[in-house]
Amino acid sequence: MPSGTPDEPFRKRRPGAPAGFFAVEAAGLRWLAVAAGVAVAEPLSVGDAEIVLPYVRQRPPTAADAEALGRSLARTHRAGAPHHGSPPDGWLGDGFIATLPLPHTAVPLDGGWGTFYADLRLAPYVAALDAAGRRSVVALCQRLRNGDDALTGPPEPPARLHGDLWSGNVLWGEHGAVLVDPAAHGGHRETDLAMLALFGLRHLERVLAAYEEAWPLADGWRDRVALHQLHPLLVHATLFGGGYVTQAAGVAHRLLAGPGRQ
Repeated sequence: MPSGTPDEPFRKRRPGAPAGFFAVEAAGLRWLAVAAGVAVAEPLSVGDAEIVLPYVRQRPPTAADAEALGRSLARTHRAGAPHHGSPPDGWLGDGFIATLPLPHTAVPLDGGWGTFYADLRLAPYVAALDAAGRRSVVALCQRLRNGDDALTGPPEPPARLHGDLWSGNVLWGEHGAVLVDPAAHGGHRETDLAMLALFGLRHLERVLAAYEEAWPLADGWRDRVALHQLHPLLVHATLFGGGYVTQAAGVAHRLLAGPGRQ
């Protein structure tokens, strides 16, 4: 469990954590710390059962903070990755999202981002759904593997993603946003933006507008938000069940129905 005060570093502990649980988090933070990119909490130390980070004294964000986050996040994404699904530098093997394993791939998968997203972000997390929900996700995965541009949008270069960028992992410190607790990997930049929207972020539209000024998004990106949110919804369905199961299945059904039939 986390601890820390303004006079002490922040310690996140998990006795009995799986091997590499905190080491891959530290590797992700270091990989995300690119010049002029969004600030990240620099690991002070890492062990089998804890990671120690600087304490961030938080305050309410301003619109200017949000715009700075949008611009700096675009620069972090532009730093790139070897391929979709690649782990952060300094790490070999899989990672974690929350407490669940998160698959990585050491080599590019045939089919690019669509195959990666189908095989490593959707298919591993369908067990919590009912039979109809699983069928929808399986059918959606096949469309992704087939390279359905109407679903995925145009090809994008692999971006350097935080990977779990919900609002709770954006700390607003003295000098603006500081990111923590990544599930860092090479992926599609729209994924981080969709995650910011999933649970809400103050001044989100300012973040998005500044991001687009720094690195314009492909046409129709707002129509693809639900696709990119399906993975975190499946993760939540796996961890918590309940309404997330219904929500994830509903998103998969609507994506299969397509524009105008949702």
